[in-house]
Amino acid sequence: MARSTVSSSERLARTGSGVTRVYLDYAGFSPVDPRVVALMRPFLEGGVGNPSAPHSLGLEARASLDGARAKVARLVGATPAGVVFTASATEANNLAIRGLAERASGRHVVTSAVEHISVLNACRHLAKHGWEIAYVPVDAEGRIDPEAVARALRDDTALVSVMAANGEIGTVQPLREIGRAVRARGVPFHVDAVGAAGRVPVAVDDLGIDLLTLSSNDLYGPPGAGALWVRADVKLSPVVVGGGQESGYRAGTENLPAIVGMGVAADLARVEGPAEIARLATQRDRLFEGVLERVPRARITGARGAARLPHHASFVVSGVKADGVLLELDLRGVAASSGSACNMASGEPSHVLRAIGCARDEVEGSLCFTLGRWTTAAEVDAVVEALPAVIERLRRLAP
Repeated sequence: MARSTVSSSERLARTGSGVTRVYLDYAGFSPVDPRVVALMRPFLEGGVGNPSAPHSLGLEARASLDGARAKVARLVGATPAGVVFTASATEANNLAIRGLAERASGRHVVTSAVEHISVLNACRHLAKHGWEIAYVPVDAEGRIDPEAVARALRDDTALVSVMAANGEIGTVQPLREIGRAVRARGVPFHVDAVGAAGRVPVAVDDLGIDLLTLSSNDLYGPPGAGALWVRADVKLSPVVVGGGQESGYRAGTENLPAIVGMGVAADLARVEGPAEIARLATQRDRLFEGVLERVPRARITGARGAARLPHHASFVVSGVKADGVLLELDLRGVAASSGSACNMASGEPSHVLRAIGCARDEVEGSLCFTLGRWTTAAEVDAVVEALPAVIERLRRLAP
């Protein structure tokens, strides 16, 4: 049977009826780059050994695993030996927080009110076992005050966990200043860099980071792979126990095809990132300007300019509910979201929007458009054309 030459990005660009689709939900799922797929293919079609096996095929597999480890490390200026591969960024966040907690003498963690649900739930898990969690508030743009982090530190603080950038409102956090305050007290600093790595500079030594979470799919790699980078002097207990894979931090035979794909994706992000960042920031601003000009009572959530992820545009729109808007857009061939896919799966109102002071009707009308490697200016213009009519119609129908 002939292999399909249609890439994942091209498949996402079609609806079931063959109509062209505008895909602006890259934060929810990024199409896998065809170049990544091409280099994964030999690892999916056989002839590859277990990286822990002593024979020649095992040694070849080990070399491929170590090569991917080095590529992921290079993306964030880290040492390859510290990269621990996991099945997801959620698992990596749990390993960082719960794994460190089991080895720590203190029983206090500092995090923020706008973290990803996997970080918040890991902290809630600790709270059920007697830990104290300090949730640092944010300003109206979702930015964490480094001085507030410094004030929250105690003698028994075992960890500070702060995301690099928020996936719902796009705000990039002042990691350098936070890292400086945390390092001055000798507290391990964990950063969830999902969505930020490859889009804004993230270098572990420059920012004083001790533990860093990455996601394969957010780099246009395959789902099913993530990584936690661990500084050599930080010790964790494994969350998944079994064999001694991944330096004893994560048991189970490594998912070599996905890990190799993550390595390729990380390399592409490192090399091509600067040009892609500039292009996406221009398209993002084009989307901002078009929506604000044509949709009354819409406002941007999160920061603007360089303090925002270059591919991220989010709004709250009064007088409509996001579910209705997204359904109408989908019928017109536009795929978008109302925030974090993981948070939406929980069915809970956005804790991020509440933390930045959004009113209830604004939370209900939250829209998020995330652009990516295959987004075109014409697609952005299509959204700017479609959205005002959708909003106007739904407002007329509202009771």
